[in-house]
Amino acid sequence: MDKNAKKQYGYAGALGPLEQEILDVLWKRESVSGKDIFSEIKTKRPIALTTVLTVLERLCKKGLVKKVKGESVYVFAPAISRDEFARAVSGAVLKDMAGISASGVFASFADVLPDVSPEELEKLLSVIEKRKKELHRKKG
Repeated sequence: MDKNAKKQYGYAGALGPLEQEILDVLWKRESVSGKDIFSEIKTKRPIALTTVLTVLERLCKKGLVKKVKGESVYVFAPAISRDEFARAVSGAVLKDMAGISASGVFASFADVLPDVSPEELEKLLSVIEKRKKELHRKKG
């Protein structure tokens, strides 16, 4: 198998591995310099500071990271929370997949429900009920 095909991409392929690592650092630390992000990531893999800074700029252009001029350096912060990002990505993936096979998507979705906490199931049920009411209002 091609080594590029073996690469694991995070968040359903929405991010490359380094983008995911950088966002994970930002979600954990909230606001930090590019050099500090680099310092944390280089403990896990060999990498250049310029690479981290380039990927940070790319994440800024994607609207996932905010860049603010600090006293002497730029400081980076997540533009959206981990939950907001997960919701946006999963919504896009589900929407695309539902266009191919809605029943297949919902069957796969139901397969992961046993791994979800009762509290999360209650939240999901509440969202489904709210959506059903909205649909009934639109029809009626």
